[in-house]
Amino acid sequence: MKKRIVKCLVRIILLFFIASILSVLIYSFAPVFITPLMLIRATEQVFDGRWPVMHKRWVSIDEISPYMVQAVMAGEDQKFTSHWGFDFESMKKAYMYNKKGKKIRGGSTISQQTAKNVFLWPSRSYIRKVFEAYFTLLIELFWSKERIMEVYLNVIETGDGLYGVEMAARKYFKKSSKKLTRSEAATIAACLPNPRKYTPLSNSTFVQKRKGFILRYMKYMPARLK
Repeated sequence: MKKRIVKCLVRIILLFFIASILSVLIYSFAPVFITPLMLIRATEQVFDGRWPVMHKRWVSIDEISPYMVQAVMAGEDQKFTSHWGFDFESMKKAYMYNKKGKKIRGGSTISQQTAKNVFLWPSRSYIRKVFEAYFTLLIELFWSKERIMEVYLNVIETGDGLYGVEMAARKYFKKSSKKLTRSEAATIAACLPNPRKYTPLSNSTFVQKRKGFILRYMKYMPARLK
């Protein structure tokens, strides 16, 4: 009986590794049209008595303003081009801050956020974090930095039922993401920590302060990736 259980577990683990690696390889070139978060949000909308809304449009990174690339790196992950998926210094700072403060501060890199958005579910459990680390290593291994950024900018939540910077640009600025100005890109990036609470059209102190921070550091970020 024990041998059967062990064999079954080994098979499940092997299937998981094979399936996860294959999915990462497929998404190294194929567009990501749906994510677990999108499905979860749609389900939440139904339970709230609303019709599920999912506005998204995949565009290549060549069709996205370089300012948008600089803005998300300035606001979310300034060491994106130099790390292998993890910024341990930021993680340590976030851990120390969360021990003292009431508000939760994240230390996740763009690579970690992409792994979570594409393959996993939103939660703060240790199990989810382990899977997140695993998928982060896989995408860093099989994807280029440019591909990670391209997927991130296309699947990131940018509003209630809104996904990707292309749809954010069209909704809030009535233009394609390729035509975003430096200020507009910084405004979208400033809302990413909580895109369902803050929008680029709001005049909240949080958004304005964060936008200012992003604009100051954008000039140090590369506009193109490899």
